[in-house]
Amino acid sequence: MKLIGLTGGIGSGKSTLAKLLAARGWELVDADQIARDIVAPGEPALAELSDAFGSDILQADGTLNRGELASRAFSSPEKTELLNSITHPRINEETQRRFDAAREAGEDFVVYDMPLLVDKGLHKDMDVTIVVDVEVEERVRRLVEYRGLDADDARRRIKAQISDDKRLAAADYVVDNNGPESELEGKVAEIARAIED
Repeated sequence: MKLIGLTGGIGSGKSTLAKLLAARGWELVDADQIARDIVAPGEPALAELSDAFGSDILQADGTLNRGELASRAFSSPEKTELLNSITHPRINEETQRRFDAAREAGEDFVVYDMPLLVDKGLHKDMDVTIVVDVEVEERVRRLVEYRGLDADDARRRIKAQISDDKRLAAADYVVDNNGPESELEGKVAEIARAIED
């Protein structure tokens, strides 16, 4: 089984690329989805977060108010560390469980869609690393247009991530996604064929 790490800065179109790879029949393990799954109602992490940050981070239906948690958890380095100590071990455990399940199912290719792949040094555990690259101002435009962020907030979020240079230095393959989405399919197919060979 080949593990393919997929990463890119916020607004780069990484999720679109992940869907194209999944359409080839490659198994997809989505780190953002796992982070949401482990804080679903009834999950131990949700109860721990409620104890740590206050029960009013829960909405009336028992689901997590992610915005409220974020405002509290990112108010100091200590609180961020507390959040990470609750969520990261569970995210890592569930990720490994999904990798193991894919291996047992005989999957040949598993895509690990992970925004912080290079930041956390996890690219070193991958067989192949794909980085989606887009100019900063194009990413700002997309974040404003498609996600409703204001431009300053988009730039702040981009700046908070590791530099594009560091991400690109870890890449086995780089997908230039500055153009229209219609150009992406051919680029992805070319890289996928190279990995499958």
